[in-house]
Amino acid sequence: MRVAAIDCGTNSIRLLIADARTDESGRTVLRDVVREMRIVRLGQGVDATGWLAEAALKRTFAAADEYAALIEHHGADRVRFVATSATRDAGNRDVFVAGIRSRLGVEPEVVSGDEEAALSFRGALNAAAELDPADRVLVVDLGGGSTECVLGTPREVIAARSVDVGCVRMTERHLGSNPPTEEQQARVLRDVDEAMDVVARTVPLERTTRLVGVAGTVTTVTAMALGLEHYDPERINGTVLEIPDVTRACRELTAMTREQRAALGFMHEGRVDVIGAGALVWRRVVERVARATDGRVRTVTASEHDILDGIGLSLVP
Repeated sequence: MRVAAIDCGTNSIRLLIADARTDESGRTVLRDVVREMRIVRLGQGVDATGWLAEAALKRTFAAADEYAALIEHHGADRVRFVATSATRDAGNRDVFVAGIRSRLGVEPEVVSGDEEAALSFRGALNAAAELDPADRVLVVDLGGGSTECVLGTPREVIAARSVDVGCVRMTERHLGSNPPTEEQQARVLRDVDEAMDVVARTVPLERTTRLVGVAGTVTTVTAMALGLEHYDPERINGTVLEIPDVTRACRELTAMTREQRAALGFMHEGRVDVIGAGALVWRRVVERVARATDGRVRTVTASEHDILDGIGLSLVP
């Protein structure tokens, strides 16, 4: 079966066209045919206004037109379009829904934070290396408008919570300079601490045995920690880093000027102005997990597979 999955978040819209098959263990796996990303910043200003900006809708619809052409060219038995944080928050999301429906011929689903979390978990674990049945894996999907924390085993989700902290939302809410001032950073970290307090009331972080991070902020921080000259998904995917190396890379990215970030060979131009906030969020999340587990979790695994893969897998009977 060939499936087409589209994930439309606060910062980017991504497409996966893949062939689904069953491997030797009976598990459904996806083989990529096309994997694309466009930074469209759909969530521009949503945190402040509660509305999707006209310019943001125009950028997103242009990307949707490109994706519609790719899906038609490669063919797909099933198509699913999932929209997340920015669209959940927008008062004019009906405009967005109508625009996507007319371009792709499918009804865009504005999913809840809990469903977003479950899809991210499934996508990350499906592509993960061998896991012990006793593992309690915490998957953190750090997006533009929200962050999803999902704890589970290789077989089931134990608990999940979505909170409204993300690289775009924190940039627009708190950061007025690059690099951000100490006070600006402190405001972001306070928001993340409050959000992680909320997460901890639902998700038993202390039971975590493995921490996996997904999405653009996490993979960009990983590229920084590895010292990559260009973005290399094969090097990044599955990389296991010691927590001090992750937090060091986060601090370095936050401390850079916009020009210094833009000069990094692995940095996508659409992330230059939001990676400082993203790195602050990721640093604090990692620190909170380490503290909750009394230091038993000492490493972080980066995954290139996330909600997009989860959406694709959800299309397979």
